Amino acid sequence: MMKNVILGAFTVAGLAAAGAAAGTLDDVKARGTLNCGVSTGLVGFAVPDASGEWKGFDVAVCRAVAAAVLGDPSAVEFVPTTTKTRFTALASGEIDMLSRNTTWTFSRDVDLRFEFAGINYYDGQGFLIPQELGVSSATELDGATICIQAGTTTELNLADFFRSNNISYEPVPVETNAEAQQQYLAGACDVYTTDASGLAATRAAFESPDDHVVLPDIISKEPLGPLVRHGDHEWGDIVRWTLFALIAAEELGITSANLAELSARSNEDRPEVARLLGTEGTLGEMLGLDPEWAQRVLAVGGNYGEIFAANIGEDTPIGLARGLNAQWTHGGLLYAPPFR
Repeated sequence: MMKNVILGAFTVAGLAAAGAAAGTLDDVKARGTLNCGVSTGLVGFAVPDASGEWKGFDVAVCRAVAAAVLGDPSAVEFVPTTTKTRFTALASGEIDMLSRNTTWTFSRDVDLRFEFAGINYYDGQGFLIPQELGVSSATELDGATICIQAGTTTELNLADFFRSNNISYEPVPVETNAEAQQQYLAGACDVYTTDASGLAATRAAFESPDDHVVLPDIISKEPLGPLVRHGDHEWGDIVRWTLFALIAAEELGITSANLAELSARSNEDRPEVARLLGTEGTLGEMLGLDPEWAQRVLAVGGNYGEIFAANIGEDTPIGLARGLNAQWTHGGLLYAPPFR
């Protein structure tokens, strides 16, 4: 068993190394589309609408990268991936980047040889239960049946939490969030556990969301972000600094409303704004892109804060507060390195 696990890890690592050697930027430009791996469907984060158009917080990152590289945010082929298929899809070159609820961990970074481009959502594992269960804390879930997606960090976190609290549970493995939702609502499990943001999105899709509650317990750190294959540093830089452009723009006060105005002036009094928008310096050239790459990124859906508010914020059915995902200047962890 252990031998098979080790061989599987090396197979993914080998595929990743082989895929990176090809040069993803050149492949994307030659193809004219960005192949972006997303979830199989999570409201607010990545889901197709009635007309089949993908929308959501993670989808916005894909479209921003496509805008930077190809000049067209719609030039994206969205590839739904499960928790089991996501890493193979990236390692094999089926997708150019992965933008779904994926936690940055040591083994995924080092052993599986992927490169996380940053963190676009600071999360933690939580528990969704029916209100009628009458439970106020996860420590009261002794003997519960719990739906959990296979191949995720939540499996190990769950085992650690229950062992440390000397309580037991019965896992009900599922492949996708849709299956988890179905099983949970059908009563096949008492509890559903995953990232708290995913639970909020799942609950929002219920016919009677008020009949269900996300417990206050957060039992892990889940830094989520886009990732690429290890070794393709040029492509990794583009994805990383596209994300940082969204984050920095919010801090610098660049919005969808004032982008055109700021892009048309020199911004001599605000040199970092000038460098980000390409009116000063050669940052685009350093990435192998043109000077206006970040302008196109921000024209898609605005800055990080605007994307957050539109897709998963407090005024949406998901109803997530910024919390740890607020800018560092407002008590959060969100922080982009300097554009200089």
